[in-house]
Amino acid sequence: MNHFFKQIERKTGVSMEEIFALANAIQHADFTNEKQVRKIVRRVSQVANKPITKELEDRIVQSILQNGENIDLNSIQRMLG
Repeated sequence: MNHFFKQIERKTGVSMEEIFALANAIQHADFTNEKQVRKIVRRVSQVANKPITKELEDRIVQSILQNGENIDLNSIQRMLG
């Protein structure tokens, strides 16, 4: 299993610790708190290596806040384009 994680790290350039920390943040986030949502959107953007404009960040944050429900990493990545 460790070999599997090392391959992911090599391909993505992202450490498993960072991915697990992000997954944990998402799992325990309050998706009605704009500051928390913005922080998570920015982290996902960094981890996915997909820089986003302020306008796109605003749209993603508003979409998440309007839903008011838990959201997962895949949903945020899809929003990043």
